[in-house]
Amino acid sequence: MDCVTTPATYNQALRTVKRPDPVAVGTIVWLGSEVMFFAGLFAIYFTLRSTSPDLWAEMTKHLNVPYAFVNTVILVLSSVTCQMGVFAAERFQPYTTKSSGRRRWGMVPWFYLTFIMGAIFVSGQVWEYSQLVAEGMPISANAYASAFYLTTGFHALHVTGGLIAFLLVIGRAYAVKNFGRKEMTTSIVVSYYWHFVDVVWIALFAVIYFLK
Repeated sequence: MDCVTTPATYNQALRTVKRPDPVAVGTIVWLGSEVMFFAGLFAIYFTLRSTSPDLWAEMTKHLNVPYAFVNTVILVLSSVTCQMGVFAAERFQPYTTKSSGRRRWGMVPWFYLTFIMGAIFVSGQVWEYSQLVAEGMPISANAYASAFYLTTGFHALHVTGGLIAFLLVIGRAYAVKNFGRKEMTTSIVVSYYWHFVDVVWIALFAVIYFLK
């Protein structure tokens, strides 16, 4: 017997088609433009290194590589805690639950921990800036100092934006009565941004602190 397609069955088929979330797609497209922005900052560094190798060698001696490495590890670990929060959001579990005597963290505590680690990273960068200025490397010292503060400073602003986004997601989880798909999607979109910020910093860390 042939299957007859009616308007009702056609509409039902349309509803079953999984379409990508427009917010997630928009975020990915926007992050693509951010990649181009940071690519320009990387180009400044590589140009400076090729045109002024003596200045590069002299100024990189002021950088505290072990300290920056520890700060980098903190930021990378925050990506892990962020993803754990996303896993909890995908289970529609905003808060910590207790099952069979075991506590299972929800999205909110995982995102709180991510926020704390991100705040530690930004604070660590501010402290590093103060130390470099005290050693005679202000932003106006030379071309290398200007490139260093411009590149790492813009990244710190992006991290700060991510911290604000975490607070908004956490606040939304508290505000709604039922944690649903919209809240889950929001947490996933914020995680895209946070992972992007972390990957960019890993590349910046390699270029700034290891290229001598």
